[in-house]
Amino acid sequence: MEPSDAELVRRVRTGDIGAYGVLVSRYRDRLGRYAVHMIGDHEDAEEALQDTFVRAYRSLERCDAERFGAWLYGILVNRCRTTGARAARRRKMFVHDADALNGASHADHTDRVEWTDTVDRALARLAPEYREAFLLKHVDDLEYEQISELTGAGISALKMRVKRAREQLQQYLREAEHV
Repeated sequence: MEPSDAELVRRVRTGDIGAYGVLVSRYRDRLGRYAVHMIGDHEDAEEALQDTFVRAYRSLERCDAERFGAWLYGILVNRCRTTGARAARRRKMFVHDADALNGASHADHTDRVEWTDTVDRALARLAPEYREAFLLKHVDDLEYEQISELTGAGISALKMRVKRAREQLQQYLREAEHV
């Protein structure tokens, strides 16, 4: 049986650095997917994720070991907000056209890849607070109480954000089908 997060946190606090590696491995993929969806850029998402793990390690003494996962998510949510805002400022200064940069058409992509790109573009169009609530609810499958703890928003506000995100995504995807 694998050790719990709380047990691993206790081991790290007593000097077992390898235990932190287990925690990183346990959360890396899920947190990475969240970061990519929130920020929209793999490099910026990786930066936010790495920063999250470094900050968590440095602050591990202040963590409630029983709630490590939620605490770690909270750090990532804040890093994504900061990184996303910085990336948005950077995008305003530069034109970013992936097709032009690659210099090739992507006609050979499969339908699945095209659909994923369409969904990613639709998610990117959402207001950050809608995208955040939607991803935490439907991608990370968190309960509203957990999302409220992570974001600081009230449960009714989160429900409305998720509802509006769904409505906007439906609209954006319908528009994409007609293009």
